[in-house]
Amino acid sequence: MAQDIVPIELGLTQGDMVTLWAPRWREDGEEWEAFLGHEEDLYLFPDSAQLAAFIRSDADHDLLDHPAWDVVPELTARELLPDADHQFDLVGVPELVAQDPDTWVLGELADIVSILRSLAAVCELDVVDEVLDASPGFSVLDQGTVQFSGRDGERLWTDLARVVVSRWDEVLDAVDGVVATPDVDAEAVARASAELPSEDEESSEDDAEVTVDESEPVTPKDPSVELSPAEEAGAGVEPDATPGELGFWRGVGIDPIRIVTASGDWYTLRCYLGDEPIFLGADGTIEVFPSTEALLAHIRSSGPAADEDTAETPAVGGDLAEVSTWPEVLAKSSAGELAIEDVDGDNTYTLVGLDEELAEGPEGIDANQLELAVELLTDAADWAADDSAAEALAPSTSLGWLVSFALRPDPTRLAPSPPYEKEQAAWRDLVDGFEERLHRNEG
Repeated sequence: MAQDIVPIELGLTQGDMVTLWAPRWREDGEEWEAFLGHEEDLYLFPDSAQLAAFIRSDADHDLLDHPAWDVVPELTARELLPDADHQFDLVGVPELVAQDPDTWVLGELADIVSILRSLAAVCELDVVDEVLDASPGFSVLDQGTVQFSGRDGERLWTDLARVVVSRWDEVLDAVDGVVATPDVDAEAVARASAELPSEDEESSEDDAEVTVDESEPVTPKDPSVELSPAEEAGAGVEPDATPGELGFWRGVGIDPIRIVTASGDWYTLRCYLGDEPIFLGADGTIEVFPSTEALLAHIRSSGPAADEDTAETPAVGGDLAEVSTWPEVLAKSSAGELAIEDVDGDNTYTLVGLDEELAEGPEGIDANQLELAVELLTDAADWAADDSAAEALAPSTSLGWLVSFALRPDPTRLAPSPPYEKEQAAWRDLVDGFEERLHRNEG
């Protein structure tokens, strides 16, 4: 690798991005520092393959005059993967300062502040320096825990954390404002991608390889249910082999859920394929019904399940029709045996009143209900390939900070401060966006 040019990773609001950094070097009696970019743009790429494709092109950029540049285009995409010492999670700083100032926390934060100072100098980001100068704690991070010990040290850490809570968005916005991702040749990216480590190489040799049918929903184990040794091993157990214990729905890995909104109670279905949520519906629209009877009637309207040997599975379930156990739902419905008993508490999501609780701050929030609501909103957004919920609830936002603190209270953590009108409005927007996804089947 080029001695004076190193690949780095920056954790930003749009995700983890990679670029090249040339730490300070001397040339012709002058000191220089640079990042991969051009004029006012800082070039960042979503992965090292795209970075490799770019540096092998004839595109103009600010590192071309670096004395070690000739070596860089010869590097493989694997060699352009940032190592652990050059990964800087800028967006995670609010969560970092919520912890105790131990050696690990201070070391990571010191590295982030150092790279930010470099970015501020090279990209002329005055606001970044302004924020980092707002607390003396930022300048002594590399001196270790002694600076943050005792009563004075606690005050110093609290002051630093207060600056992060109130002004870190300014830092992120400043960096985001200079980020650009140039277009790169698709064939060059494909060639570079072939140079990256394979999944097998990245996996530990001690990890057992498990083949999973991705169409099989994952059913979490119920700790209250005692399984036989055969069931524990998964040997020949049909999904509804223990209807009295696990129930049909648990057996097929699909959950009826209840959503309580200002317009009433609504019922639908959801399952998980691995970590991916799948709802009853398609194209980001969730089909909901005013009663379990109406939901069952909708499933029944598809007619009998298709013959697995001669026909395709009907698509009445939308995206759920792709789940391997969906034909069992249709078959049971066709036989008149499909039923939904009371939806359990873990699958009941109440959205009413949470905005008013958020306006009161952490002490007025029902943490259990809020956690369930966050689960529902993020599940729906993830299913629809929409980043809006993740962005709104990121710890770097005021709403995300309040929600995070309410769900994981910590006496050593700097608490959000009132008023909370901004957070309440952001939550309402989030809920309104979710409710727009609901297709209410009134009949």
